[in-house]
Amino acid sequence: MRYLPHSEAERAEMLGVIGAANVDALFSAVPAKALKSFDLGLPAHSPEFLVEAHMKALAAKNHAGSDGPFFVGAGAYRHHVPATVDHLIQRSEWLTAYTPYQPEISQGTLQMLFEFQTQVAKLTGMDVANASLYDGSTGTAEAVLMARRLTRRNKVVLSGGLHPHYRDVVRAYLKDDADLDCLSASPEGQGDILDHIDENTAAIVVQTPDFYGHLRNIKAAADAAHAKGALLIVVITEVVSLGLLEAPGALGADIVVAEGQSIGNALNFGGPYLGLMATRKEFIRQMPGRLCGETVDAEGQRGFVLTLSTREQHIRREKATSNICTNSGLCALAFSIHMALLGEAGFTRLARLNHARACELADALAGVEGVEVLNKTFFNELTIRTAQPAADLVERLAKRGILAGVPVSRLEPSNPEVTNLIVLAATELTTDTDIAALCSALSEELA
Repeated sequence: MRYLPHSEAERAEMLGVIGAANVDALFSAVPAKALKSFDLGLPAHSPEFLVEAHMKALAAKNHAGSDGPFFVGAGAYRHHVPATVDHLIQRSEWLTAYTPYQPEISQGTLQMLFEFQTQVAKLTGMDVANASLYDGSTGTAEAVLMARRLTRRNKVVLSGGLHPHYRDVVRAYLKDDADLDCLSASPEGQGDILDHIDENTAAIVVQTPDFYGHLRNIKAAADAAHAKGALLIVVITEVVSLGLLEAPGALGADIVVAEGQSIGNALNFGGPYLGLMATRKEFIRQMPGRLCGETVDAEGQRGFVLTLSTREQHIRREKATSNICTNSGLCALAFSIHMALLGEAGFTRLARLNHARACELADALAGVEGVEVLNKTFFNELTIRTAQPAADLVERLAKRGILAGVPVSRLEPSNPEVTNLIVLAATELTTDTDIAALCSALSEELA
C-alpha cells in the first residue's frame, strides 16, 4: 500500500503557493508524448498470481540485449558481469542506513571507495581519483568547470569526436557560454582541435577512442595544450580500452574522465551509471566530489576516513567546487569488485578479446556490398557508412532480431552528413554467429 501523507486540502495549498491550478499544470513542461498513459489491461481486482502472470506476459514482449545479435555501444556497452559481483554487492557489510561517510559505522564502504580510487588512478595513470561521480557526461562538465578554476581562463574547446550527449551536458552546465567552442562532428577522424588552442584557452576536451571509434593522439594534444598554458581533459566512454591503450596520464593528460559502466554494471535500460575522475596531485583541491583516505586511529589501528570533500555540505558554500553531492556508491562497489576479480592480467585479456572481436567485425563488414568501414584505428567500436539511410536500416534489422548499432542521426539529428552512418560495438560477448547474422542481413537489406 502506498503511503500518501498529504490530504487533498494540503495538496491544493501547495499547488496554490507555486501557482499551479492542478497537478497536470505542474507537469505541463513534460511533453504530452512522454506522459501518455496506456491501459495495462488489468482489472480493478485480481489475485496476485494472475497480476504477476499478466505482467510477465507484458515483459516478454521486450527484446533484451541478450536475445540476439547485439552491436549497440555509443557510450553504453554490453559486457559479461560475473554472478559473483551481484552476490557480493548485496552482503550486509556494504549496507548502511545513512550517508556512507561516517567512519565509525561505515569502514567497509570507506575502504571500498579507497580501493576504487586506487584502481581508477592506476587505470588512468593519474595521481589521484575521487570517490566516483554520477556518470561520464556530468563528470566531463565538472572537469570543464575545474579547468576554468585552475587556469582562471574561460575558453573551452570540445572535440568533434566527443560523444554528442556529453557535449550537450557540458552545454547545459555552461548555459551555451560564448567561450564554449564545440567543434563539428568528425566522423572520419579528420578534425583537428589543436588549431583552436590559444592563450585564452582553459582546456581542450578530447575523447579516445572517440564517439566514432577512432583512437586519438593524446600526447600531441597534451603538448599543444600545455604550450599555450591550457589543460587537456581526456574523456573515455569505454573504460575497457585502458586494458590495451597507454594510460592518458602517462601521455600528458591533466584530467581524465570516464564512464565506468562497462565494469561490473549491466546496461539496465540506461542507468544508473558510474563516473570516474582522476587528476594530478597539484589539482586535487579543485576536484569535485569526495576523496577517501587511509589512516591510523589513536591506537595505531588501520582505518579509512573521508579525507577531502570540496562540496557545500562540508565547507562554506562559496568555497564549494561542485554541487554534486552523492557518488554512485553501489555502482562503484560493483566496479571495484569486478576489477578485483579480473586482476591486471585479466583486465588486459578482456581488452584483447574485445579488440579481437571488433577486428573480426570490421573485416566481415568490409566484405558487405554497400558498406564502408570508416576507421583505420579502433578499439572495440567502429563506424560504417551504408548505401541507405542508417536509421531506417537499423530499424528494419531490429525487426529481424538484430540490434545493429546506433544510427548517428539519432544523436546528431540536425547534421545531414551523418545520415548514413552507424556506430557499432563488439565485446567479449559478440560471437561469430552474431557477426555472420549481421552481415547476412545487411547484404539482403542493401541489395
